[in-house]
Amino acid sequence: MAEQEKVGVRVQALAIRRGARLLFEDLSFTSRPGDYLEIRGANGAGKTSLLRAIAGFLRPVAGRVAFDNTEESALALHYVGHLNGLKGGVTPRAHMEYWRGLFGGVGSIDGAASKLGITSLLDLPVRVLSQGQQRRVSLARLLVALRPVWLLDEPAAALDSAGRSVVAQLVSDHCASGGVVLAAVHESLGPSPSQTVVLS
Repeated sequence: MAEQEKVGVRVQALAIRRGARLLFEDLSFTSRPGDYLEIRGANGAGKTSLLRAIAGFLRPVAGRVAFDNTEESALALHYVGHLNGLKGGVTPRAHMEYWRGLFGGVGSIDGAASKLGITSLLDLPVRVLSQGQQRRVSLARLLVALRPVWLLDEPAAALDSAGRSVVAQLVSDHCASGGVVLAAVHESLGPSPSQTVVLS
């Protein structure tokens, strides 16, 4: 996070509808630099929709999302959703080079691979990797192009205990350097959250 903006996120009186169903309304919270916020709730409660609204992918029916200390909110965040978004015939290295270029990053591909435990997989086609290995590759975008705000939707999905420990360390390191992490989870990622938002 060196030489990078420290950005806060403010959700103000937010309401989101999916089809005819109102998922939630009048939701407000603030995340400041260094915060780790967990979003919890039953399946269908709106966790993914909330993250997508914060990312700007989904228009709320009321309320607003604001980012402090940045003029370009889209350039301030990474969104990692349920799907890994990987092409089976492309190598992890090529994916990471693409993300680094797309997001204007300068992070080390070898360094990111080492932290995620995928160094030996860098030049294999993604289709031969396990679901857990593919998840680790997907998370590499967080490190090859630094962004102050991470929006993570079940980031530990398909990961074993070792993989979950890697995610926990990534979250802890990012927050320790002044980043913000908002994660939709069913189970704790490990670090103690600064706050928890429960959707019902």
